[in-house]
Amino acid sequence: MRKMYSVMLAVSLLGVFALAYQQNANVAGAWDLTVEMGQRGPMTQEMSITQDGEKIEVTLKGRMGETKGPGTVKENAIEWSITRSMPQGGGEMTFIYKGTVEGDNMTGEVAMGERGNMKWTATRKK
Repeated sequence: MRKMYSVMLAVSLLGVFALAYQQNANVAGAWDLTVEMGQRGPMTQEMSITQDGEKIEVTLKGRMGETKGPGTVKENAIEWSITRSMPQGGGEMTFIYKGTVEGDNMTGEVAMGERGNMKWTATRKK
C-alpha cells in the first residue's frame, strides 16, 4: 500500500511539473514595440495584445495608423502578422513578427518582405 501511494504521489507531482512547464507566457496588455530600421534608426509604436490561451490579437498604433493582426504564443515563443497598406500606392505588405517572451520583455525579428528582416524589442507598459 505504501509503495502504491508513493507511485501515485510521484505521478501526480510529475503531472503538476509538466503543466507548469508548458504554460504559455501571459502577453496580454499594453507594450512599447521598437523596430530597428537600419539607417533610419529605431521606430517605436504602441502595441496592445489580447490573449485567449495560445491565440493572440495584436494591435499596433504608430505613424502609419492602427493595424490589427492574429498570432500565437506557445510557452515563451510568440508570433504574429500584420498586413498594412503601404503609402503612395505601394500596395499591401505583410509583416511577420517572431520572438521570445521573457517576463515583461520580448525580443525577435520581423520579416519585412523585400526590405529583409529587422530586429525588434518590446517592453510591457507599467
